[in-house]
This record gives sequence, structure tokens and C-alpha cells, in this order.
Amino acid sequence: MKEKIHPKYVMSTVKCACGNLFETMSNMAEIKVAICSNCHPFFTGKQKLIDTAGRIEKFKKKYDLKK
Repeated sequence: MKEKIHPKYVMSTVKCACGNLFETMSNMAEIKVAICSNCHPFFTGKQKLIDTAGRIEKFKKKYDLKK
């Protein structure tokens, strides 16, 4: 590796909008994120399927899918 061209690799604190904090290694001392694995719907199991204007029913009717 060439000398003096790489950024420093330091312990970094990641702060989520939900208040979750964790540490990792990065070239930045502090990282702010809007969503993390603690509050993301996919990881929490609270994912919601939002039907806008009956699109799901329209799809089921079009392809004759029964519930």
C-alpha cells in the first residue's frame, strides 16, 4: 500500500433516528442513519402491505386468483 493516501480507519459510532446506537469500524468518526436493523420493518416483522386504490384486488381479479 502506498503511504499517506489512505484515510484513517477508526472506531465509528452509528446513530439511528430511532435512537439505536452501535459501534463499527469506518473512516468516519460518526455516522447518522435514518433507519437501522433495529427499526426496519423487514427485520422487526412489522412490515405492512399497503393497498393503494384496490390494486391488489384488481390484480387478483385480473388473474383469477382466489384468496
